Amino acid sequence: MKIKSAVFLKSVTKLSDCPGSGAHDFAFIGRSNVGKSSLINALVNRKQLAKTSGKPGKTQTINFFLINDKWHLVDLPGYGWAGVSKEKKIEWIAFVRDYLQNRIDLYCLFILIDIRHKPQAIDLEFINWSGENRIPFALVFTKADKISKNKVDQAISVYRKRLKEDWEILPEIFVTSAVNRTGKEEILKYIETINSF
Repeated sequence: MKIKSAVFLKSVTKLSDCPGSGAHDFAFIGRSNVGKSSLINALVNRKQLAKTSGKPGKTQTINFFLINDKWHLVDLPGYGWAGVSKEKKIEWIAFVRDYLQNRIDLYCLFILIDIRHKPQAIDLEFINWSGENRIPFALVFTKADKISKNKVDQAISVYRKRLKEDWEILPEIFVTSAVNRTGKEEILKYIETINSF
C-alpha cells in the first residue's frame, strides 16, 4: 500500500465523539515509551503526524487520522507508567477500554512491544485482556534496530513460547524499526488486506 495522504481528523476522550462510521479503524497502543509515535510516523512517511516525546505519556487522547481517504489510523494513549496522576490514569483506562470494547469500526488493534525486553506482565495482561474481550489484534515488536538479528530471532522465539502457554493460536506478529523502516510494508499490506473486506 502506498500512503498518498494522512490527515489529522480529531482528538477525543469518549466514544460518542469518535468519527462516524464509513472508514475502518486500525489502532495502535503500547506501553509508554515503546516507540509508538515514531512507528506511526514511519508508516505514513510523516515526521510529526504523531507527536513524539522523550517523556512517556505524551499521547493523552484518542487521536484519529484519515489515511488515503479510506481508513482511520488511531493513536491510543499508552498503558503502564506515565508521568501523570493516578486519577488521570484511571480516566485514560476508562475511555480507552470503552473505545476498544465498543467501537464497531475497530478492525485491528496493533499492540506494540519493545523487542529488547523479556515478556513483561503488563504486556501479557493486556494481550490476554484483548483476547478475552474478542478484540482483533496483532503484535508489533518495535526497536529491532537496537539489537542484532540473532537477538531479534531469540526474542521472538521466547515470546512465542510464552504466548503458547495461554493461546492455542498465536496472533499475527510483526518485527519493526522506525529507524530503518523494517516491517513497514508488511504492516501496511496487512492493513490493506483486512480493509478490503
